[in-house]
Amino acid sequence: QCQRAVAILAQVGIRLKLLCVVFSSRDLSEIMAPAKAMKAKKVAMKAMKGQKAMSKGSLLGELVSATELKRSDVSKVLNTLAEIGTEEVKKSGKFTLPGLCMIKTRKKAATKAGKRMMFGKEVIVKAKPAKTVVKAFPVAALKQQI
Repeated sequence: QCQRAVAILAQVGIRLKLLCVVFSSRDLSEIMAPAKAMKAKKVAMKAMKGQKAMSKGSLLGELVSATELKRSDVSKVLNTLAEIGTEEVKKSGKFTLPGLCMIKTRKKAATKAGKRMMFGKEVIVKAKPAKTVVKAFPVAALKQQI
């Protein structure tokens, strides 16, 4: 049994030497490029998680200091803007905040119940009714600034 183990280890050693030769002949940047890209993506995602979105109160504070209006007046303006936006999206399916974003609705079709292949496995899927989904898209001016 010891001789058999030694023979297997010798074969593995030969294979490792072959792999080292193959990898040394290749440019390491080709091999490491995907790994570096994934690492950069993870770092970017961590940075995004660390930052919190601006709350309504801090937005009110910024607007008050920029416009020199009363806090209650700015609050009414923000609430009215939200109401108008909601009504417009319900009515026409589209609302644009100039220089910021466009809010649209999209109808998703109903799905039938049945069996589907997902990741190589057969999965039983329940039927889902049609629904309206709300989506927001950045305006071209915002895309150019970022």
